[in-house]
Amino acid sequence: MRINEDTLLQGHRAVLVPYTPAHVPRYHEWMQSEELQRLTASEPLSLEQEYDMCTSWRQDADKCTFIVLEREQWDAGAQEEQCMMGDVNLFLTDPGDPSLAELEVMIAEPRFRGKGVGTEVVCIMMSYGISKLGIKKFQVKIGLENQISINMFKKLHFSEVSVCKVFQEVTLELQVEPAVQTWIQDRTSHVQERDYRESCKRRKPEHGLDQD
Repeated sequence: MRINEDTLLQGHRAVLVPYTPAHVPRYHEWMQSEELQRLTASEPLSLEQEYDMCTSWRQDADKCTFIVLEREQWDAGAQEEQCMMGDVNLFLTDPGDPSLAELEVMIAEPRFRGKGVGTEVVCIMMSYGISKLGIKKFQVKIGLENQISINMFKKLHFSEVSVCKVFQEVTLELQVEPAVQTWIQDRTSHVQERDYRESCKRRKPEHGLDQD
């Protein structure tokens, strides 16, 4: 999505940056995992297809994608590919209702799971969706076996609305009422929004990503 192509969102543990071609090799490596394919209901793609997908997602008006970096490594000047933990996405799935977004989050690196990273990332993404995209309802679809993710979203006040036994997934939703919006704003008051390209320029040249 063009709106976030130069946006960096910095939280306590995670930094969200636009998905660029420099991130594709690591992402492609993740998606060879049968576990991640199963949890994300994804099919493996070739490296060339991943690059095409990256380009498409940056241009499509109905997809907003960020790569999730570990802030500690990123602050230390490590290359972004070395800091990658996962990704987070918003999909505008209903052309007739641009205020509805399907939310997806993947913490691909096992060592970062169960540490609250996913919760922080989801809250940052919801705050961004509300303030920049006018989202009024968030929806998630999760495989029934992924109880950890289901529990995380329920703790974030998502409510179960349906179960599809055919696809073995549960759908949960969160309506952005005023009290919910205030709650999300409070949880993300620490988040700093910066210009991604300017942030890359300020980092040491040997640690930056080639954005050409």
